Amino acid sequence: QVRLVESGGGLVQPGGSLRLSCAASGSIFSLAVMSWYRQAPGKQRELVAGITGGGSTNYGTSVKGRFTISRDNAKNTVYLQMNNLKPEDTAVYYCNRNGIHWGQGTQVTVSS
Repeated sequence: QVRLVESGGGLVQPGGSLRLSCAASGSIFSLAVMSWYRQAPGKQRELVAGITGGGSTNYGTSVKGRFTISRDNAKNTVYLQMNNLKPEDTAVYYCNRNGIHWGQGTQVTVSS
């Protein structure tokens, strides 16, 4: 059974940084496409960033140049480094494996 556990969310001021982590268990992590999505109140869930098993990455337009996705296959963990955060980045951030499995989400709030 695949299990994804996110951590690292919190309250940060505009311009600040956070690093989210997603620990995965239950399957062969190194082969999985891992992604981060987010959902703000009243909005649809949107793709933030994705990374393949080989390390190829893609990003949503609104976060390019500010967010970086990475993975550590030895630790079965995927990360999302978020820099220069803006109030519009406020959302619940979810980890996803292969477009199928979801974590419980972690809240990120950007506010002064």
